[in-house]
Amino acid sequence: MALAPWTISCRKKIRGKPGYLGYLSNNAITVAQLLKDNGYHTYATGKWHLGHKPGMLPPSRGFERSFIQAHGSSDNWEQKPWIFIENSEWFDDGKQASLPQDYYSSKFITDKAIEYIAAGAKDGKPFFAYVAYQAVHIPVQAPKEFSHRYRGMYDLGWNALREARRHRAIALGLIPKDTKMVNMATTVDWNSLPAASRVDQARRMEVYAGMAEAMDFHVGRLIDHLKKTGAYDNTVFIFLSDNGAEAADPYENAPLKWWIKANWTDKTERLGEMGAYSFIGPGWASAAVSPLSTYKQWAGEGALRTPLIVSGVAGMSAQSLNKNFVHVTDIAPTLVELAGIIPHQGRYQGRDVEPMRGNSLLAVLQGKSKKVHPADQPVGYELQGNSALFRGDYKIVRNLPPVGDGEWHLYDIVQDPGEVLDLRIKLPSLYQEMLQDYAAYVRNNQVLTVPQGYDYRKQALNYALTYWLWPKIKWYLLFGTIFLVTIYCARNSLIRKRVRK
Repeated sequence: MALAPWTISCRKKIRGKPGYLGYLSNNAITVAQLLKDNGYHTYATGKWHLGHKPGMLPPSRGFERSFIQAHGSSDNWEQKPWIFIENSEWFDDGKQASLPQDYYSSKFITDKAIEYIAAGAKDGKPFFAYVAYQAVHIPVQAPKEFSHRYRGMYDLGWNALREARRHRAIALGLIPKDTKMVNMATTVDWNSLPAASRVDQARRMEVYAGMAEAMDFHVGRLIDHLKKTGAYDNTVFIFLSDNGAEAADPYENAPLKWWIKANWTDKTERLGEMGAYSFIGPGWASAAVSPLSTYKQWAGEGALRTPLIVSGVAGMSAQSLNKNFVHVTDIAPTLVELAGIIPHQGRYQGRDVEPMRGNSLLAVLQGKSKKVHPADQPVGYELQGNSALFRGDYKIVRNLPPVGDGEWHLYDIVQDPGEVLDLRIKLPSLYQEMLQDYAAYVRNNQVLTVPQGYDYRKQALNYALTYWLWPKIKWYLLFGTIFLVTIYCARNSLIRKRVRK
């Protein structure tokens, strides 16, 4: 919510409270700052979304070189915003910058990372590169040479794909053989769609797949550069996604739909190209997260359980699968330990700061420990009223309508990753304990409760009308009103003069 103000109700009352600043707090010491202060080159390319004002940009947060897009997303072919309530601001080492004519997001973000790494290699210092791609955020766009490879692959629709991917995940050993999955309320039956709509929807997923493959291709270019320069064997890679598939349908928001239609085309044959706007919606999102439940912005496993790929750690088994529970806060402690840095304990360079949270993955990666988190360690989560708490193999979760029912549920997410079998009745003591753990998480992190009846769609519409449309039209309305009143008064004055004559 802190970085997506359109989801916040009572925005003026909430904005600025701890955890709802809208930017990265100065009391949070970044891993880039720690590494830079210990002799590393530090680079950032791509999405930033941690503040766009002076003092909030990468040069002030520990990055030596950076070329970043400051907001939630942007067009992947041109320098224009993806949504009317944000800008498309890019910053080159903290100064506003323009994009090249041949820009495509994944290519450009990789080009800048390679440029920085190559320039810094001359002095032999180690480097940390934060490479944040926009793929596959809305708007979904991809070069034809990638998206055309998937022609016809999704013609059977999202229901068939969700089932096929469940079987594939079982075959790969990612989930138990008897894993079941729910039918999400927001996913309509594929076969109920008109033929033309099925063609359009299939093309949207082809572009989505092409966008992911384009990113993969450019990641490969970065790896090739490191191999050619001899740096590959001494580089640790950590690749992860920040959330599950995006199910949002921008056309649910009338002002946003109008704005998209005015600035892009959504013709099926143009999807993916420059000037075209695409998204996959809840149907394909349910297939993309299969066999898990819910998607981005919610609290089911489909929203929160994402891939984490690690390579290059000395002593780590290659090509191995580890099913440990890992939280995003575990990444920074891992990097710090890999660099041989002693983590701060809430005080840094003479001032009090936020303590570093999370547990290092290193012992588990090297086979020296079986678990990243103790079985009794609770880890909480909340976004827009959708909430979860993990403890050992178990999870309590609450999703608001229209995806959920607004009630708490308890699942064994190791044996039941699809979150089908609710264990509240079977394990009442554990359920109550975890509810108490979540209450403690709320107190300790100053989580604010959403109002009764909160609906993210209504809130987004309200935000659009209040903070985007109204500021644009209020002066026209004011001057228009003054003009009409002036005409009215002049007319009445003329009438009175004629009456007196």
